[in-house]
Amino acid sequence: MATILDDKLTESELAEELGRGIRTIRLWRSRRTGPPFIRLGRQILYRRQAVQDWLASLEQEQPRARRSA
Repeated sequence: MATILDDKLTESELAEELGRGIRTIRLWRSRRTGPPFIRLGRQILYRRQAVQDWLASLEQEQPRARRSA
């Protein structure tokens, strides 16, 4: 049965999926550089789509190769 929290990730789940430590996730949150989060009492949750949107916002184009003069 589906629940309202099905598309949410905990800090540890997010850290595992991104291949980062939980301390990094907490650092990003404290610096407000990480994905948007939901505080549910003491629990921190991340909406999967919000994380995907945040990752897409970090996307950068490759710089053009310099031509030799």
